[in-house]
Amino acid sequence: MVSATKQVPEPPSGEAGHEPEVARPQKTEHTHVHSAPEHTDAIAGVLSGLPFRARIWVRRARIVGLRVSRLVRTGLIRLLPGVRFLLRALHRRWRRSLQFRTVLTTLLLSIGSFAVVGAYLSNQIANNLFQERLTQAESETLYNVKQVQDTFDGAQVTDQSSVITLVYDTLNAVEGRGNVIQRRYVFEAMPEQTKPRNRWVESRASDQLTISVIPPELRKAVQESGKDQFWASTEFPVGTEDRPGIAVGNKVTFNGTVYELYLIYDLNTAQKTLDEIQNVLLAGGAVLVLIIGAIAWYVTRNVVSPVSHAAVVSEKLAAGQLQERMVVKGEDEVARLGASFNHMAASLQEQITQLATLSQMQQRFVSDVSHELRTPLTTVRMAAEVLYDARHDFDPINKRSAELLYNQVERFQSLLADLLEISRFDAGVAVLDAEPTDILQLVANVVEDAGPVAAEYGSEVTINSREESIVVEMDDRRIERILRNLVLNALEHSEGKPVSISVAANDTAVAVAVRDHGIGMTQSEAARVFDRFWRADPARARTTGGSGLGLSIAAEDTKLHNGWLQAWGSKGTGANFRLTLPLRQGEAITKSPLQLEPADVELPGGSGQGTMLLFGTVAFPEGAGADAGPAGPTGQAAPQPAVPSAAAPGLKHGEGGEEAK
Repeated sequence: MVSATKQVPEPPSGEAGHEPEVARPQKTEHTHVHSAPEHTDAIAGVLSGLPFRARIWVRRARIVGLRVSRLVRTGLIRLLPGVRFLLRALHRRWRRSLQFRTVLTTLLLSIGSFAVVGAYLSNQIANNLFQERLTQAESETLYNVKQVQDTFDGAQVTDQSSVITLVYDTLNAVEGRGNVIQRRYVFEAMPEQTKPRNRWVESRASDQLTISVIPPELRKAVQESGKDQFWASTEFPVGTEDRPGIAVGNKVTFNGTVYELYLIYDLNTAQKTLDEIQNVLLAGGAVLVLIIGAIAWYVTRNVVSPVSHAAVVSEKLAAGQLQERMVVKGEDEVARLGASFNHMAASLQEQITQLATLSQMQQRFVSDVSHELRTPLTTVRMAAEVLYDARHDFDPINKRSAELLYNQVERFQSLLADLLEISRFDAGVAVLDAEPTDILQLVANVVEDAGPVAAEYGSEVTINSREESIVVEMDDRRIERILRNLVLNALEHSEGKPVSISVAANDTAVAVAVRDHGIGMTQSEAARVFDRFWRADPARARTTGGSGLGLSIAAEDTKLHNGWLQAWGSKGTGANFRLTLPLRQGEAITKSPLQLEPADVELPGGSGQGTMLLFGTVAFPEGAGADAGPAGPTGQAAPQPAVPSAAAPGLKHGEGGEEAK
């Protein structure tokens, strides 16, 4: 908004009898213009009407105000992070410290209680003081008003000066200076009454008070009443301050004129007394709150400290420091708790020591027996091989016996080798020999070795990967043992259905998932599948499977690599085993490149370039080749060459679903 100011033109400077004057604005018109901000134009309009020096001071004040506001804003911006940090620290302390929570809660409740009690006491004291002063004011007013009326009724004055002197002296007599309650008065003729000839006093008040200090409600009540007395709370000025008071009003008559007489009683002394009492209550409450806080801190410290000590000792016991005990002092409940805790810790230490000793004895027994059985087992195996080679010269019964003996000796030797390997893990002597190795080539070698088993069960084995080579720092002997175990287990339980092997990698890890579509297993069975000698059906004879230690050894080999070995299964739809390894030793695995619950053969990332190794069913006994492989990336059947028993399987590369070349 821009202010347009019209001025009267100045007379010419050379005109006689006129001196040059500064043009003064005569009329101001306000016109709405939307070309500039309104507040800026309004300030400019105001400044244009001020003297030059005043405008300078206004501008300086604006500059100072802007600088102060900028400083305040900057201070708040810098202060807010500190406030947030303090609030977060308090919140963290509140959650983690029982003592802090108890003391703070006690202080807050104490402050609230003292505030309620203090407010109640202060209100009661204020009411009592006020009622006491009000009763005294009403009785004194009745007495003084009667004295004034008696004086006016008995006065024999007829001239103006005598009337004024009489009124002045009478009112000064009831003012009561020097008493505990200072009375002041306001004397005012009632409005709307005929003015007699000899009314020489219209109004009078002490200490230059005016009728405006009397509340309008009180004046109305006095004017409309007869001889009744009314009161109201008010404030009146004394010097430079406003004091609380009580105004009590009555009517008096003098020389045929009705007057309103108000006596004002000063309550400043009572207010000071009330302020002192409130200050005492406030100071006493603050001291009591501090004392209560100190008591709460001391009591909670005596209770919480043993609990904190017990927590520390428990953490040390959990970390293997079984000799740690609590310090017990006294005979109270906390002391009995500490003694019970120490007794429990001693019992746990004894039992753990016994179990550790028993475990060591069992491990040593297994290791010793396994080593002692190697020599006689070697002799028995040599004899079994001789009988097996000469079985064609035996009658059918002895021939079958020689074959059973040879197969069971081979099985027993595999079990003994697994027992020896488990004993190395239990003794903690297993060593990781990690070297950079292409895991895709390792998977291909494992699948090639499992070709006869796949042909026997009639299952197709497919390797899916989007990479042509994935180099991993690993112990290839142990990882090959893990993969061979997973692949053979999948073939054994696939019931002739296809087996899919997926390989994928991210920035920190590589994953190999072996998926079969056979009998499957439940989630509870998947949780126990890595236990030693565990079988899903305990009634099953061990005519299938290995020693029962294969997956346990695979889990131990995975732990040596700081990897993951996980199982998923569903009855009737098959199982999926996922091996996840870090690409480089010493790195932590944050996420596996493959999901545990399989999406069958699909890999994350959508359709793109990929490499697929296809292994078909091979008739190894007669050397015949496979007829056709499984579906390729496009969903069509991919051609699969025949693979001889001694040759490597066929390798095909496809891009975006194109036929391999």
